[in-house]
Amino acid sequence: LKAYAAAAALLLMIFGGIGLYLYNKFSAFASMDFTPPPVSVSIGTVERATWSRYLDAVGTIRSARGIELSAETSGDITELLFASGDRVEQGQLLLVLNDQVEQAARRNQIASLELAQILFERDAQLVKQNSIPETQFDRSKADLERARAQLAETEARIRQKRIIAPFAGTLGIRQVNLGDYLSAGTTITTLQDLNDLDIDFNLPGRVAPLLRVGMPIKVQVDAFPQRSFAAEIRALDSRIDLDSRNILVRARLLETAGLLPGMFGRVRVELASDQAVLTVAETAVSYSVNGNVLYRVLQPDEAGAAPTVESVVVETGDVRDGQIAVSGDVAAGDTVVINGQNKLYRGARIAPAGNAEL
Repeated sequence: LKAYAAAAALLLMIFGGIGLYLYNKFSAFASMDFTPPPVSVSIGTVERATWSRYLDAVGTIRSARGIELSAETSGDITELLFASGDRVEQGQLLLVLNDQVEQAARRNQIASLELAQILFERDAQLVKQNSIPETQFDRSKADLERARAQLAETEARIRQKRIIAPFAGTLGIRQVNLGDYLSAGTTITTLQDLNDLDIDFNLPGRVAPLLRVGMPIKVQVDAFPQRSFAAEIRALDSRIDLDSRNILVRARLLETAGLLPGMFGRVRVELASDQAVLTVAETAVSYSVNGNVLYRVLQPDEAGAAPTVESVVVETGDVRDGQIAVSGDVAAGDTVVINGQNKLYRGARIAPAGNAEL
């Protein structure tokens, strides 16, 4: 019996010691502060600004007069009168195809026309004297008109054997050589008027009422990154594209030095009126599928307490010089977090970096 009593006392002492240890441990945990420390962030303010309204787009530079030169008929090239990159004038002869058969036919038809003219003039005198019947005179007249038509047809075929510049401009790379057999429709070279260039671009159809012919725009190209080229709207398409819901706009470049058709251009269309906007640093906005969020700083209720934040869903607009336009439940002068918001949540305490004043 004494042995049982001793064992019970020993067990009581052991479990009592364990209980006392756990009580002290949990009491220490209960007195500890597990509140997360303030998050170090950078802060800024929502500002009111007046921004000019503009639309940005991308487009392709085109020549207002630009074509691919090709022949209407086939034949061997007997004369090449231009080199790649030449500047040519309107009506300048560029290429001649073999036209020996047509030239021979033309000489024959000139002789036939001269004979028909002589016979017609003779019969015109005779019919006045009633020396020949009217039918013979009519036949002479018809023969004369037929000879003229045949000569005109041959001369048209001869012109088809000659390629001339339809307007003044600059030629591209020559695609043929002397002696080549040229098939109808084969490209000989390109001709571009580099002094009259357009740029075509698309804008959303909803802004069509804001556009007008003559509106000034600016164009930038990669070839001249530090330069803007002045242009003005030349024409607006007469319909909205059914697939993209965009309207095609064509603008005339007022400055063309150094530009070439086919270049890619960034277009900025300046609209007439300005707009008042609220702006914050671009880094202040956190983007997610549930909406774009700003973290607004709230003043603490107790003196010396760390400020907290609340999340505000906003709509975003244009971005300019590191600032982004926002709208929603924000006002000018609101203090917002502009860096470090990836660690924040609603009600989180913050410590502005650099002891910034709130």
